[in-house]
Amino acid sequence: MKQEKTPSDTLVNEPPSYSGYSSCADDECFDDTRNTDPEAISGISNAVYTMLEGIGEDPEREGLLKTPERVARSMRFLTKGYRQNPVEMLQKAVFTESYDEMVLVKDIELFSMCEHHMLPFFGKAHVAYIPNGKIVGISKLARVVEVYARRLQVQERLTQQVRDIIQDVLNPRGVGVVIEAKHMCMVMRGVEKQNSTTTTSAMSGEFLSSQSTRSEFLRLINR
Repeated sequence: MKQEKTPSDTLVNEPPSYSGYSSCADDECFDDTRNTDPEAISGISNAVYTMLEGIGEDPEREGLLKTPERVARSMRFLTKGYRQNPVEMLQKAVFTESYDEMVLVKDIELFSMCEHHMLPFFGKAHVAYIPNGKIVGISKLARVVEVYARRLQVQERLTQQVRDIIQDVLNPRGVGVVIEAKHMCMVMRGVEKQNSTTTTSAMSGEFLSSQSTRSEFLRLINR
């Protein structure tokens, strides 16, 4: 009979601290050199100029003269996930290891933009997997959240994408992902509910088939 794992068997890691681009030599895939792509910056800048006119502003007044370019560069940064390959990023840090208990990185800060209104949503992700002969550098679990979050998103798809890429690349015995986020499209407009939080989950393998594994995961992220 397979022995169920207990919380004391579980490796829990707080997310590695980082902001913006990685300073690690093995993370060159995170250097967004195309953030300054002149053609892309020009196209977005022109669209922002038109938008400013559309809301009744004067794009030529002093305070707005550089706004179109600033917004363009900001948008390129906020959507840099389109120009990053999560498969390559994960594959660069996969190692053979006999460890076979749950690995959890919780409270991974995330920022994304709702694809329906292009307004921000932000919160935290909890990502766990049970290795099957292969482990991945723990920072990459946070990195993969970052790749998919830096695209126009819905929270439901983001949660599934993080689960699926870890499952596909590592082929672990199971993956569990929970994301909790606050959506500005609900806070600033529409129903204007200031304190609402949306929680989504996506699981595979033993996180689905084993009640005790799933319960342990949810218990650990709520500590």
